[in-house]
Amino acid sequence: MPQTSTYLLDGRLERTRLSPLLSAIIGLITAFLLFQGISTVVLLVLTMGRGVDLSSLLDPQGLPQFLEANADIVILSNTVGQIFGLLIPGLIFARLHSSSWMPFLRIRAVRWQFLLLSVIGLLALIPVVQWTGTLFDGLPWPQWVRDLEEGQMELIEKVLTQDFSLIFTISMLALTPAICEEVLFRGFVQRQAERRLGIWGGIIFSGVIFGLYHLRVTQAVPLSLLGIFMAYLTWRTRSLWPAMLVHLANNSFAAILGKFAGDEASNVDLESFEFPTIVLVLSVLVLVGTMWTMHKGSAHWLDEGSTEASLPNDEGGGNES
Repeated sequence: MPQTSTYLLDGRLERTRLSPLLSAIIGLITAFLLFQGISTVVLLVLTMGRGVDLSSLLDPQGLPQFLEANADIVILSNTVGQIFGLLIPGLIFARLHSSSWMPFLRIRAVRWQFLLLSVIGLLALIPVVQWTGTLFDGLPWPQWVRDLEEGQMELIEKVLTQDFSLIFTISMLALTPAICEEVLFRGFVQRQAERRLGIWGGIIFSGVIFGLYHLRVTQAVPLSLLGIFMAYLTWRTRSLWPAMLVHLANNSFAAILGKFAGDEASNVDLESFEFPTIVLVLSVLVLVGTMWTMHKGSAHWLDEGSTEASLPNDEGGGNES
C-alpha cells in the first residue's frame, strides 16, 4: 500500500498566524546569535581552564599562535556552538510549527539511487564552484575585504593542519556541520521559505542564505551554488539525507586535504586553483545529466509511492512536497 508522509501545521507559531518567511528569518537570526554566543562562551571557559592569557584572543598578531596551540578547544567550541546554536533551535522552531516535526523537516528514508546521484552531482559541482570562486575572488574587492578574507583563511588553515586523528577531524568539521546546518537551512528554513516563495523560491532562498551565513564575502556566490544544489536535493528527494551526505562529503574532502597536505598546503592557494577547461566542461555536462536523471527518474525511486505534494497552506496540515 502506498505510504504517505504527512504532517500537521498545528504548532504554537501556526496559531499566531506568523508568516512562514518571517518565522524563517527569526529562526536564522536566533540561531546566528546563539551560535556565536555559545561558541564564544565555551571558548573563553576552556581557554581559562587551560590557564591561557585571554589577551591573546584579542591580539591579531598573537591569534595565529593561540589557534595553533589551542586548535582542539577552538574546534570543540565550534562544535558545541553548532549543536546548541543551530541544530537545537532548528528542531525547536520546527516543533513550534508542527507536532509532526520529522516529516516537516523531511527527515525520512531515501533510496540509494538518490544518494549515489547526489555524490556524483557533488563531484561534478566542485570544479564549477571552484571556477566561480576564482572568478569572484578576482573582482576588485576593497582592501578591507581582502584583509578579512586572508585572516579567515589563515585561521582555517591553522585549524585544519593540526595533528588530529582523521576521525576526530571529520567528526568535528564535517559530520557535525552536515547534521546541524542541514536541519536548520534545508530542514526548517527551506520548508518555511517554500511555503511563502514557492518551491524554486524556497530553494534559492535557502541556498543564498547558506552562502551568506558563512560570512565569506568573496566566496558567497560559490557557497550559495553549493547551498542551492543541496536545497534542490532536499526538495527532489523529499529527504534531508542526500543534502547531509553531500555536506559531509564536501567538508570531509576539505578536512582531508588540510590533514594530509600539511606544510605544502601553505604554498598552494586551493581556492584559487583552476581546473583545466576540459574538466570544467565535462563537469557541467555530468552535473546537468545527473540532475536531469534525478529530476525525470525520481518517481521510480520514491519509497513505495510515498508522496510529498506541494506544501500545505497556512491554514492547515497536509502532504509533503
